[in-house]
Amino acid sequence: MIIGLLTAVAASACYGTGSVLQAVGSRKSARREAARASSTGVTQHGGPSLSSTAKAAVTWEFMVGTVLDFIGFGLGALAARLLPLFLSQTVISANLVITAVLSIKLLGIRLSRAEWGSIAVVCSALVLLATAAGPEGSGHTPIATHWWLLVASLVLIGGGTLIVRLLGARAAILAGLLSGLGFGALGVGVRVLNGVSPFDLPSLLGDPALYAILVAGIGGMYLHTVALQIGSVNGATAALVVGETVVPGILGVLWLGDSSRPGFAWIAVLGFVVAVAGAVAVAWFGEADEPETEPRTGPATAPGAEPGAAPGRRSAAGGAQAPATREEAVTLPRG
Repeated sequence: MIIGLLTAVAASACYGTGSVLQAVGSRKSARREAARASSTGVTQHGGPSLSSTAKAAVTWEFMVGTVLDFIGFGLGALAARLLPLFLSQTVISANLVITAVLSIKLLGIRLSRAEWGSIAVVCSALVLLATAAGPEGSGHTPIATHWWLLVASLVLIGGGTLIVRLLGARAAILAGLLSGLGFGALGVGVRVLNGVSPFDLPSLLGDPALYAILVAGIGGMYLHTVALQIGSVNGATAALVVGETVVPGILGVLWLGDSSRPGFAWIAVLGFVVAVAGAVAVAWFGEADEPETEPRTGPATAPGAEPGAAPGRRSAAGGAQAPATREEAVTLPRG
């Protein structure tokens, strides 16, 4: 249990740090595309194109963040094998808290009392969960359910990507939710994957859950990048947290046999609900006023300012206006 918790915390730290770096890289790329007024930078609906998303992925900040994401993925996969999903996924989703704290140092963002209070709520809820968590389930499921997981991942990522591209700049919340569901499916896939313990390569390669992991992971990362480029609105990051924690947590209990300690079920439920609510609050209170994503046709912007951006942007603490040209002003994304 202790090793699993430490692994989940380490994964959360990697995701949280990576999110800050990816957000900075994505926003820099989006500003360059807007400054060039390139027709290939957005889709006809105002969302980021595949080309602009690819350009965001080759900024050094985004690449370092991606490396941290891969490390976090490996640690998170190990945590999903060692802990009940309702505990491992909730601890990993607490990367929002790590992102908020790191933003103070790396991005110069001040946290409000409401944000600090939300962080304290999440930490308290994680203590409750760790206290109540019992042994994880076996994870042994019929191979048919692995096929269903693969089909669900394909429909989720394929259909979701199409819908997000059609909605364009209005799809930040949906992209965040779909990304979270994708990462949640990844966690479930890791848990049920055959051929891991003991290691059996033919069994591993023949398991549909392996390909569900790849589809959900790569698709979730793409949708996450799109959400960062669009710029989250209130609830986008919160939707991601819900998708990443609630669905796999419920599946872990109902499908995989995860359980709490005898007599501690109510504490586990309370800790789970409070942890998700606290993470949502961190994202909600940390949401800065976002500039418009499309260039305006009116008066020219100031030199160095993002086309279409408002003259100023409120800090994460909701206090004084910060210059709109500050490249590091980002919302709190997922890892």
